[in-house]
Amino acid sequence: MYLGAAVAVGLFDEISPVAVAWLRIAGAALVLLIWVRPPRAAWRPDRLRLAGSFGLITAGMNISFYEALAHLPLGTTVALEFLGPIVVAALGSRTRRDVAALALATVGVVLIADVRWSGTPLGVTLALTAAACWAGYIVLGKRVAARGAGVEDLATGFVVAALITSPLAWWVAEAVREGASLPVVLGQGLVLGLASTAVPYALDQIVLRRVGQARFALLLALLPVTASVIGLIALGQVPRPLEAVGIAAVALAVAVRSVDRDAEGSVDRDAEGSVDRDEQEIPPG
Repeated sequence: MYLGAAVAVGLFDEISPVAVAWLRIAGAALVLLIWVRPPRAAWRPDRLRLAGSFGLITAGMNISFYEALAHLPLGTTVALEFLGPIVVAALGSRTRRDVAALALATVGVVLIADVRWSGTPLGVTLALTAAACWAGYIVLGKRVAARGAGVEDLATGFVVAALITSPLAWWVAEAVREGASLPVVLGQGLVLGLASTAVPYALDQIVLRRVGQARFALLLALLPVTASVIGLIALGQVPRPLEAVGIAAVALAVAVRSVDRDAEGSVDRDAEGSVDRDEQEIPPG
């Protein structure tokens, strides 16, 4: 996902971030259509409503994330965006570890905002918008996965999102008129759609069908670390000391919250209601 984000940042010199986001959305829609080939039943209005809503909230997450990347380093953007999963996980219960997780998240955001707020308040705002959309992605994504045809709904949902956001293609045409190579731009859009959306979001659907939100949030805690490493290697963005502490605090907040739910005996069930194997030995209470 973040290798794709690094490619996207490289495109910002030629194409506006919203245009890059639309290329990612449209590229993902095309890749998923070819890969999944959704049956006629997947296009029924009752299924398309949820799939389309999921696709649109995901598109909103992508657009705001890419706009934020134009104003903030990759690691900072991801850390702020990570507030979405933190909130989703924290709202599940009211234990002391929940409070600790929220405190860690708050400290992390304050440290990150203190480093960057004076220079790029717009970037912080866009990253927080992406966080809200990411929360919606998790909630709606869980509902889509529970229906048992998540990858099909992912494909149809992205077709809906690509069509509704198609006015953003105007910026792609504008870049081509100013000298950008159309085949290169379209090829990069397909790469973005495959690397940043089709593969990772399809894997998300597989995971979300098998585990609950707490376990999913624990796995997501790896993402800010991955983003920072990719930002360092691919973009040469070295985290500042306070920024690094903030990124670590946000990631730790999700990990603390997730460990709490699992330790209390909360079981994760898939769409058929089966219990995770490693949870079966936890005694009740």
